[in-house]
Amino acid sequence: MTGGVGVEIKELGHVVLYVRDIERSAAFYRDVLGWRQILPAPGRDAELGKLPVAAFNAPGGRTHHELLLIEVGPEAASQPEGRRVGLYHFGLKVGDSDDELREALARVSETGTPLLGMSDHFATHSLYIADPDGNEVELYVDVPGVDWDSPEAMASAPRPLAL
Repeated sequence: MTGGVGVEIKELGHVVLYVRDIERSAAFYRDVLGWRQILPAPGRDAELGKLPVAAFNAPGGRTHHELLLIEVGPEAASQPEGRRVGLYHFGLKVGDSDDELREALARVSETGTPLLGMSDHFATHSLYIADPDGNEVELYVDVPGVDWDSPEAMASAPRPLAL
């Protein structure tokens, strides 16, 4: 939009991902990342359980759902490697300190989930992993005391992160 005011977004509501195998992906987001599965709910929703979807809330339960997975089957095309148009990753805040990021790293490592990388972004410290279908997930903490209005907060080149 040129010269006008765009829609005022209040917050990011939810993320929807296509996955090959709903059970495998639901287990990753539930058991590795600790999301609360709300659909199909354990012990309920027998008919809904037949749909190839799973919905989740983060443990804080901020909204009706924050993540929805839709099964597209094993024949679905993979995401292309390298530079491409589309989703690069989505970020999940895991706390407010490097100690909490270390704890997230330990828990993810215990599950055998490969670590793709770690970065110091000046404003955040981040770990990168991928779900079973290759969707990249950033686990991060905000760096205390960063002035988010300073250009360095968002424009600094990432540096290696040592935890």
